[in-house]
Amino acid sequence: MKTIAWGILVAALACGSGCARPDWIEQTLVTVDVTGTWQGTVGGTVCSGGGSYEITLSQLGPKLNGFVRREECLAGPARVGEYSGSIVGTVAGDVFSFSQTNGSLKGEMTVSEDEMTGVVFGHSFSARPITLRRVDSPARPKAQEP
Repeated sequence: MKTIAWGILVAALACGSGCARPDWIEQTLVTVDVTGTWQGTVGGTVCSGGGSYEITLSQLGPKLNGFVRREECLAGPARVGEYSGSIVGTVAGDVFSFSQTNGSLKGEMTVSEDEMTGVVFGHSFSARPITLRRVDSPARPKAQEP
């Protein structure tokens, strides 16, 4: 009887280990480089968090920092510059996540070559769709020939 109990315990542990979280290598895998300048639009009106955005990014491994600039609101009760400022973020696989250092803006986007799409959140607006396209990228060094 003890043998059957041990067999069931071993089988349960083996099955349970298959449900474990991915290992740390899989979590830190970086498959895209988002370095450069990205421009695009966010749904909504310019005065309520939507409008034109430009993000300049510098990536080192999975971590990055940069600056986001939002088109100023020319009409309505917008707080000009509210969503412009320094950002920090990470890249895991093909997902770029960021937050503004003052806490006003955060987002998560999926990167595909020179385009990224996803959502942004502001402290005065809920999730808005965003699409950005890379407009500038620093020159990458050419491989040295043998």
